[in-house]
Amino acid sequence: QVQVVESGGGLVQAGGSLRLSCTASELTIDHYAMGWFRQAKGKEREGVSCISGSGRLTFYADSVKGRFTISRDNAKKTVYLQMHSLQPEDTAMYYCAAGVKTELAGNSYYPARPATADYWGQGTQVTVSS
Repeated sequence: QVQVVESGGGLVQAGGSLRLSCTASELTIDHYAMGWFRQAKGKEREGVSCISGSGRLTFYADSVKGRFTISRDNAKKTVYLQMHSLQPEDTAMYYCAAGVKTELAGNSYYPARPATADYWGQGTQVTVSS
């Protein structure tokens, strides 16, 4: 049974950094697009960052470009989200997904809407204090 498990969330002051990790057991993630989504209270789930199976294609939401970096280690079945310069508006539950449905239009690579994936984690809370 595939399990997607996130870790690395926590409480951090504005301007700080966190690194989220996501491990997918019983899954060969090489062929799967992986992604991070977040949902703040009272808001819809939004795509934060995605990475193709090969790692050659990445997507970042405009709000996190230049601050967040997604990476993957297929041998470890793990995807990471390095987050820098965190702001209170980054506060949310962060979910990892495996087998993210993505779109490719020209040079644009992005998660399909609504967010669709084969497997979802339970989420890890990120709270940024001002």
